[in-house]
Amino acid sequence: MAAAAEGVPATRREEPARDDAAVETAEEAKEPAEADINELCRDMFSKMATYLTGELTGETPSWLSPVGRLTSLKYLEMKDIAINISRNLKDLNQKYAGLQPYLDQITVIEEQVAALEQAAYKLDAYSKKLEAKYKKLEKR
Repeated sequence: MAAAAEGVPATRREEPARDDAAVETAEEAKEPAEADINELCRDMFSKMATYLTGELTGETPSWLSPVGRLTSLKYLEMKDIAINISRNLKDLNQKYAGLQPYLDQITVIEEQVAALEQAAYKLDAYSKKLEAKYKKLEKR
């Protein structure tokens, strides 16, 4: 490289070693033959004419029926799933309703424990005051 920069031509180009197995090569895109293009155009215009005729006459295209059946089957499947979800949700709501009295008891107990804890803190503070007074009286 330095020799090429000084005006001396390089005899061999150094390239890093490559793993040719991992390199993909692109193929040149080839245009279809003229006969193929004409055939494809005829096919497209034929299908477009069929479609437009169906639109004007109100007929359902032949390819639409299988799509409609598949869509109908998918909707039936989704309906079954929705029914199962609804049933499971009702079961969970019934179980929750059955647990509600216990949850209410837990809430009441939690409030009582909080009140008891506050009473214990007040009692502790009061006992520390009494202890301080006792030590003060004892020193006299």
